[in-house]
Order: sequence, then C-alpha cells, then structure tokens
Amino acid sequence: MKKEIIVQSSTNDTRVAVLENDQLVEIYIEETIGDRLVGSIFKGIVENVLPGMQAAFVDIGREKNTFLYVEDAIPDNSYGKNGVKINIRDILKVGQEVIVQVSKEPLGTKGARVTRQLTLPGRYLVLMPTVDYIGISRRIKDEKERERLQEVAEEIKHPNIGMIIRTVAVDATKEQLEEDLNFLVSVWKKIEKELALPGTKRLIHKDLQLVERILRDVVTEDVDKIIFNSSFDNEKIKGFLGKEFSKYKIVLTNQADIFAEYNVKAELANALKRKVWLKSGGYLIIDQTEALTSIDVNTGKFVGSIDLEDTVLKTNLEATFEIARQLRLRNLGGIIIIDFIDMQYEKNQEMVLTKLEQFLSRDKTKSNILGITSLNLVEMTRKKVRRSLSSIFETTCPCCDGKGRIFSVESVCTNIKDELMEVAGRTMAETIMIKSNPKIISSLKGQGERKIKELEQKIGKNILLRIEESLLINNYEIKAVHNIE
Repeated sequence: MKKEIIVQSSTNDTRVAVLENDQLVEIYIEETIGDRLVGSIFKGIVENVLPGMQAAFVDIGREKNTFLYVEDAIPDNSYGKNGVKINIRDILKVGQEVIVQVSKEPLGTKGARVTRQLTLPGRYLVLMPTVDYIGISRRIKDEKERERLQEVAEEIKHPNIGMIIRTVAVDATKEQLEEDLNFLVSVWKKIEKELALPGTKRLIHKDLQLVERILRDVVTEDVDKIIFNSSFDNEKIKGFLGKEFSKYKIVLTNQADIFAEYNVKAELANALKRKVWLKSGGYLIIDQTEALTSIDVNTGKFVGSIDLEDTVLKTNLEATFEIARQLRLRNLGGIIIIDFIDMQYEKNQEMVLTKLEQFLSRDKTKSNILGITSLNLVEMTRKKVRRSLSSIFETTCPCCDGKGRIFSVESVCTNIKDELMEVAGRTMAETIMIKSNPKIISSLKGQGERKIKELEQKIGKNILLRIEESLLINNYEIKAVHNIE
C-alpha cells in the first residue's frame, strides 16, 4: 500500500495530511500559536470532589476546570485491581495539589479530561514514570519479536520506571531503544525539577508541536514519501528523525499550496458533507449528534447484476472501507452505529464484519466492534482524543440551531399573521411595521401586493413592510408605529 505524508505550513497554521493509495485518510491541524493541551502536564488544585460521579474537578489555571475520573486518579493505575474499587473521596480532597496530564482536549462545553497516570511518548517506547511495568504493543503479533523486545526492555529498564514498547519498535535494535529511553528519562528529570518549584495551577511540560509529533507517532516504515513545503529544511527534519532519516524519501517544495496538488482540499470539502458516494453508486449518510454518530448504508444507483443478496453484500463490503476511512478522516469518536443494508445470510454478515475490522486495523485510534444485531446494525466505539473535523471547520447554524431543518417560508408567514392579529388587537396605532427577510416580505405581499391588502382589511390597520437583509429567514420583528418618518 502506497502511503504518503504531506506537511503544509503557513503563517496561520500547520496542516498534515496522510494519504493511502492517493486517498486522504487522516488530517491534523494546529495553529502556529496553538493551544493544544493533550500531553501537557500541569500542577493543579482539586476544586471539587463529586462522590456521585466518582470524579473530581481540577483547576489547572485554564478557563474551564478539568475533569478527573476515579480510575485516572490513582497514579500507579491500580484502580479496580484484585476486585477492589476505591471511592474518589479516599483519593482526593478539596484543595489538594495534584500533578495531572491532559488526555482529552476540551470538547464543546466540557473541560479537558486529565489523568494522574503520566506518560511521555518517544519514537519507540512510551515512558511511564509513575508505574514499574513493561508492556508490549498489542499490535505486535509476532511472538518471537514480542519476546525479544521484552528481553531488551528488561535489560535497559531504569529502576521504578515503566515503559510500553510501541508498534514501530519492531526490528529496532537495543541501541535505538536505549537511546529513546535515555532521552525520555532526561525529559522526566527536567519535569521533576520543575515540579519541585513552588506555585500551582501552572504548566509543567508541553508536548511536541504538530510536525514533531507526526514524525514521532505517524511516520513508520510503510511510509513511502514525506513532502514538506519551504518552511522546513533537511537539517530540521533530520533532527526529528535522527538515524532513521535515510529510510524515507523526503521531498521539499517551494509550492505554497501543496494540498491543492494532491487533491486534499477537495477531499476535505467532501469529508464535511452528510452524503458520501461509493464508487459503485451506493452511498453513506453520516449524521453526528452529541451522544453518537450514525452511518446509514444505501445501494443508491447500484443495481447489481446477479440477485438482491449479491447486490446488498457488494454494497456493504464496499461501504466497510469507506466507513473506516471516514471515521479516521472526520476523527469521529464515541458511540458509532452503522446501519448496513439487511443481509439474509449469517456468513455474509460475518464477511462484512471481518472486512470492517480489517480496515479499522489501519487506524491508530483504538476502536471496538461490539457485534451486529438482527437488524444489521453494527455497534462500535472509537476513542475520542482529538476534536472532530466538523468541530474544527464548522459551527452551529444560527438559523436552525444545529437541527439541520428550519421553518418553511409558509410557516413563518403564518406565525407573522397570527402575531400581527394579536398586536393589532392591543394597539391604538394606525400602522404596524413588519421587518423580515426578503423572501418572507415577498411572500407576505403576494402578487401585485394582493395578500398584504387583504391582510390590512382584515386587521383594520396599515401594514408597513421593511426588508432586512441581515435577518435570517425564520426571524422577524413586528411593532406598532405611531409616527412614521
């Protein structure tokens, strides 16, 4: 599979696109003067403890307090072990000083989520300074390689400091792992010195900027090419990749908009649409709500050539790839319900689930498929870490307030007429003024202003119509006018 990473930096922001077989599958965006919180470590103060929610609010000096669940409140990750669950009141007290790390960005009205289980990610491993443990990525399936990495980790491990070996560490040498570990330990020692200084509700450590994180977390041996615009140079990139620099084809270009050349802009525009077309002529309908995301699969223009079951199966199988891609591209998280087209045979259902799992395995963000119901609904979850694409590029419509539907012109006109009758019945003024959108005014007038004249006769008042371009179609103003200037 062909895999490319495109890094486009400007004075306003840095954007990174990940392409697989020339298709956009992931997008990362960070403002040049960013305020990204995930990975940052703070010294905070417990503001409130909520036994009913088994959680606490921690003030880290930001606009909103952060949220700390009980399972994240124990630094050594021992919550629930040996069947013993601990009450949040036994761990935290109001006014207590705590060291926390942001695990989820603030979303909507919710503050950031934090944990006391600190981690420092490196190229090959993740340092866990608060636990004494060695873990190996579950994505590493080869048992011999797992055993080798376990042995190396035990040899290089520092006392009382844990680590998790990352997937990218497959075939990495002992020297590479040790170099990565020593660097992370040196970072932790700097953090400890900062923690020893007085003062709370302050930033202790901030994670790397976007490009460095991409080179650390996303660039793996299956990447064919990394393309940068003129804001970067070979030495800077080499500093990020170190000895691995020679493994990758690095392309530097002076082109200001390399996203346009690789069709990233068009792909992004499509990723914000509700309907996603499949190559066969079928399509997906993707709807996001606060609680969950629903994805509906439809045959659309695809009529097949054998029988209905074959047509349905082919559409559903094609949809599995696009669903997995859209989840990554839109960065959809939480509960996800997929409404596949009804399939008669259980073997076909299993085939669709297997394909979906296969395509989701390319996703670095953890997901969990819970199964398929008798209604062909697939229930799954995907971890929420970053903001969704929609929340970055879009805002709630002031006209429909996020519903996606607004009152028709006829409905608004009916409401205006009802309110007009009410105002006319309680005012001595001879004239009533209506301010509204041009479409509403036009509909109220009718052809040759026939409708408005009939309305004036009905209420026994003069009606003054005023076009207000700034008013949305469902907004209007009605008021009695005593003096007309």
